[in-house]
Amino acid sequence: MKNSIKKHVTGIILGLLLTSMSILHAQVPSKTYFSEEKIDEKTITHELHWDGDYFIHTAYEKNPAHFRMTRGGFAKIEGNRLVVLLEFNSNYQNDELRKLSIPFRQDGEKLVLDMKSEKVFTPIPSQSQDLDGQWLFATRGPDEGQERRGEENPRKTLKVLTNGRFQWIAYQTETMKFSGTGGGSFTSKDGKYTEHIEFFSKDDSRVGATLKFDYNLKENDWHHTGNNSKGEPMYEIWAKRKS
Repeated sequence: MKNSIKKHVTGIILGLLLTSMSILHAQVPSKTYFSEEKIDEKTITHELHWDGDYFIHTAYEKNPAHFRMTRGGFAKIEGNRLVVLLEFNSNYQNDELRKLSIPFRQDGEKLVLDMKSEKVFTPIPSQSQDLDGQWLFATRGPDEGQERRGEENPRKTLKVLTNGRFQWIAYQTETMKFSGTGGGSFTSKDGKYTEHIEFFSKDDSRVGATLKFDYNLKENDWHHTGNNSKGEPMYEIWAKRKS
């Protein structure tokens, strides 16, 4: 009888441990999520990219266009909290945050995050296209063997493409200096890449612009050519992020 009770208790303890471990290491599906809130008669759009273990949160207004903030970095779930080690934070000069710890839960496919107030994020339909993934700016083209910026360089320009959404962010990981961001929707097919800008930190007037480029994939490099948002010719080489 004692052995039976002991085995039963051991089984319960083991079950609790496995449950807690599964919560600790829970994975959030790689998706793009949206939430909206009203502040002083303004509608704020909150956009989340969750790509593997990378998390980006951006807030902006659509009408009239106005950028508010962006922050992102490497994320994990610890119990009922989302913990993010930030690589960038557009509001760093004011809040000096390098780490987030946000109360978090999943409600079916939706994410519920307590960011001062509780926000419910709904995923958009998943889709895959050429160029999906995380890219770091490497060098100006064409490729003539010039020095590349490299992943270890603290100065970074990251571009994330997923589920028909894009965002680039320019930042410095050591000082947390934020230089700018922009994003919106994109298509990439048969060597043609098109961006429709929906937020732009440096100049709200750029919102609504559509930019068309050519692209060519060479091993882990994305060769990106065309005219930039100022109408100037450009040739950029982006490298697929490894870590």
